[in-house]
Amino acid sequence: MQLLAPEIVERFYTFLWPMLRISALMIAAPIFSLPAFNLRLRVLTAAVLAWLVYPLHDWPVIDPTSAQGLVEIFNQLAIGLMAGLILQIVVATLVVAGQAIAAAVGLSMANMIDANMGNVPVISQFLIVLASLVFVGAGGHAILLGLILESFHTLPVGTSILSQDSYGLIVRWSSMMFLGSVLVALPVMVALLFINVGLGVVTRAAPSMNIFAVGFPAMLMAGFLLMWLAIGSIVGRMEWLWLQGFDVVRQLLGVQSG
Repeated sequence: MQLLAPEIVERFYTFLWPMLRISALMIAAPIFSLPAFNLRLRVLTAAVLAWLVYPLHDWPVIDPTSAQGLVEIFNQLAIGLMAGLILQIVVATLVVAGQAIAAAVGLSMANMIDANMGNVPVISQFLIVLASLVFVGAGGHAILLGLILESFHTLPVGTSILSQDSYGLIVRWSSMMFLGSVLVALPVMVALLFINVGLGVVTRAAPSMNIFAVGFPAMLMAGFLLMWLAIGSIVGRMEWLWLQGFDVVRQLLGVQSG
């Protein structure tokens, strides 16, 4: 038993590195970070993936309690967290788009009395659920796991990702939070703008009409109708946002596309 102890410790030291990188991805990535995907499932999934990728590489034996080991732990966690953060920007984009649509429709006050999602409007909740279905339907979870497994070739253990280029890539990609939200919400917002102009003309033509009693339900019904008509365009933009996010993850991890 004493002869096996050094080998067991060595296997633990080498198995720790893929486990840390994959576990960090599970914490930050969409779908995997949802409360429905509980902690036990995350740990089990990370352990299975680490076990599958373990025989494919030569892992360095580094004591995790040493200074070099602590730095390497931070590097592995940073790789997984940054890859997941890039895709979380897509989720934030849809939240901003939902806020813009909700404000135009007149549902901006609904989130003040909603105890489920806090300050996330109802439209944003719908867009997040729809984007999650698009993500899973397009195989985004499999693509993401494939990228993080491929990263062990391009970013082997001992390689640091904490550089100015990585920070600049994430900062540039974060601007998509505003550009993407405009692209998603633009069809509905432009149509609602013309409806607002029409209500203004009606108010000037009939000043005695209570515009609040007529305009609010009219904007609400028009907003839902326009979202139903524009759902194909919205889903297409969601798919485009996910694809752009995967491209940024590839750039970050150094994985070649295709």
